[in-house]
Amino acid sequence: MVMRRFPSPNPALASRRGMPKPDARDGNRPGETSDVRCCEGKPGDQDERRGALSAGDGDTHPPSASLQPLSIRNVSAHYGRIQALYDIDLSIESGEIVTLIGANGAGKSTLLMTICGNPRARAGTILFDGEDITHLPTHRIIGRGIALVPEGRRIFARMSVLENLQMGAASAEQSGNGSHEGIAKTFARFPILRERRHQRAGTLSGGEQQMLAIGRALMARPRLLLLDEPSLGLAPMLMKKIFAVIREINQQEGIAILLVEQNAHYALRLARRGFVLANGRITASGLREELLASQAIRAAYLDGV
Repeated sequence: MVMRRFPSPNPALASRRGMPKPDARDGNRPGETSDVRCCEGKPGDQDERRGALSAGDGDTHPPSASLQPLSIRNVSAHYGRIQALYDIDLSIESGEIVTLIGANGAGKSTLLMTICGNPRARAGTILFDGEDITHLPTHRIIGRGIALVPEGRRIFARMSVLENLQMGAASAEQSGNGSHEGIAKTFARFPILRERRHQRAGTLSGGEQQMLAIGRALMARPRLLLLDEPSLGLAPMLMKKIFAVIREINQQEGIAILLVEQNAHYALRLARRGFVLANGRITASGLREELLASQAIRAAYLDGV
């Protein structure tokens, strides 16, 4: 496991105004480092806390021995003159679930958006399936096989459920049989959306909107799915359902997933590996078991459990 020092939070920049959406909280400058180090301590029995997932924890689709669909090398990004990300190094293997955890304003959403080209990386390289996508426009990145489910869902509230799904297909130039097949798979995965298919998306419950946002992203048939806070604002039962769906998508379709999630307990139980982001920098990384065993990470992100 990589061991780094934890930068202390920088609340002044975390609360700044006027930053581009979707996540104006991200992009803190690095603060002073504290004496807390990651990756200390011995494995504990904290896994049983915070609502365990159903059977098969961490049973993600086995990664390929050779394919590495996403490779981020020394990437930095800015919002205007404010630097949000510093020298990010991160990779995802084929069919792997990787989680990115950190405090609000750490830069997690900014990293997902940078992968999608908005904002574009000022330095470094982003490779997808071996191709340099660092400077491609967002629509071409989506066309390569990357889909984002943004924080807050960002559905088309005035459109129907069905129209939202069709927009997802259109964004990746899916049409005809491919579009119909994708809609059928979404309705099979989320039967409630079939019942609500002619209903305006803005009238759905929070859980139903999250299902729709995931279904819309999958319409593009991605090989890499970026999920930004999928459980935000959901009741515990709906949260479990969403995480079960994420596991199912990974296991049944082999889609690699980069997961940003406020509930670090759930995220680390679901993922094979994790990265910790603080003040725009990767401060720790390792296998799920290593991160869960770290006293520093338990204290900072798992409520000390």
